[in-house]
Amino acid sequence: MYRAGDALDQEEWLAELEHVGDRLELDSETRSTARDLFLSTLPEEERSKRAALAASLYAASLVAGDQRSQSAVAEAADVSRLTIQNRWKDLLERAGLEPPSW
Repeated sequence: MYRAGDALDQEEWLAELEHVGDRLELDSETRSTARDLFLSTLPEEERSKRAALAASLYAASLVAGDQRSQSAVAEAADVSRLTIQNRWKDLLERAGLEPPSW
């Protein structure tokens, strides 16, 4: 879980999450889940935050049933598809969720 202050500290990244969510036309439930996942699994290194943001959006789209492809999320977030592929399952597990088994 995250502290309320984390949202303030990460205001710039949360604005970017909203921007990418707009590009993907994600619904509010998916964006809320992505925000929670991002803040709950926030990496310390600044250079890792874009990858965490993209993985959070992809994982949230799965959780909310508003599925987007890894490629679509990667393009919208300006990361590689491999970045998302390598991070999304671990991100869900760290957040206490079980990734799909397919």
